[in-house]
Amino acid sequence: MKIILAYSGGLDTSVAIKWLKDKYSAEVIAFCADIGQEENFQEIAEKAIKTGASKVFIEDLREEFVRDFVFPMLRANAVYEGGYLMGTSIARPLIAKKQIEIAISEKAEAVAHGATGKGNDQVRFELTYYALKPDIKVIAPWRDWEFSSRSSLIEYAEKNKIPVQATKEKPYSIDRNLFHISYEGGILEDPWNEPPSDMYTMTLPPEKASDTPLFVEIDYENGDPVAINGERLSPASLLQRLNKMAGENGIGRVDIVENRYVGIKSRGVYETPGGTVLHIAHKAIESITMDREIMHLRDSLIPRYAELIYYGYWFSPEREALQKLIDETQKNVTGTVRLKFYKGNCIVLGRKSPYSLYKKELATFEKDQVYNQKDAEGFIKINALRLRTIKKYNE
Repeated sequence: MKIILAYSGGLDTSVAIKWLKDKYSAEVIAFCADIGQEENFQEIAEKAIKTGASKVFIEDLREEFVRDFVFPMLRANAVYEGGYLMGTSIARPLIAKKQIEIAISEKAEAVAHGATGKGNDQVRFELTYYALKPDIKVIAPWRDWEFSSRSSLIEYAEKNKIPVQATKEKPYSIDRNLFHISYEGGILEDPWNEPPSDMYTMTLPPEKASDTPLFVEIDYENGDPVAINGERLSPASLLQRLNKMAGENGIGRVDIVENRYVGIKSRGVYETPGGTVLHIAHKAIESITMDREIMHLRDSLIPRYAELIYYGYWFSPEREALQKLIDETQKNVTGTVRLKFYKGNCIVLGRKSPYSLYKKELATFEKDQVYNQKDAEGFIKINALRLRTIKKYNE
């Protein structure tokens, strides 16, 4: 048997190479997706070979990740349960998609991943596998092997001389990409405990950020950010630039308890500096360019759209149909947003657009020649008719 393993070089997948080889007498090919983790991929590849992989694929997916996954999600203003910008969720369908492509090219019978049987990632990976290659065999070591905890994995790794970064003293799980970094498990499992101050990677503590505000302008075209302070950048470069600017100003930390798809509540700590800025800026440019009823209709679909991404249904017909509607609403979401970054805050200072629906001559409190205020009387009475009727017949 030939197995394509989604390989990160971390604890779970490092152990998985040897375990898969022993369990299935299989050839294991490691696949590592570069989605902006800022790791030494040469070292990861060498480690995979030393651990037992027959071959390693390293794919640079940063531009595709931001352009075809992150930006479409941001066009929808998608947030899961009001707080999570879904940095991990949105990366899984791309990784699984490339994994299936390698499985097809290598004529592999199976794919494997290092997600646990308690989490969301197993669902996200496997729904994508089956959506793109219905007959693929899926192996999920965490649901089958004898290890019951990360501590036991560490012991196995040490026994078999498999180098890993996790330790028993610092066993929380970390997932990083160009959009965010997440921390879960271990010492974070008590939701009363404050995260360790030295844990954060992408953001400064707001109290240690600069005392001088940073002013930033972001240009949008058809719902997507295209430039920072007038400089046009590729999707990945733009997000990387914003991560640095926002992170240095303490923007983007979130500590939440969320509901996993499998029914378990989970505490997650996230850093999403650039993504937080783009979420705020996008809503600002929409506020002057989108029709009210179109915006309200789209907004009513956000919880459902966010659930589809969080649960792993990126390649489902319902998500793709929703995306078409969302993208249709973005045709005139073009213009510039002016922001101030200051000690953990991203504050909107202004917005302008050639397609602006905001008209000063209508909104002004000064004298105008456009709006007849007496017209409001009939408007109110018509809308009050049912309320007056209910009151009259209930007396």
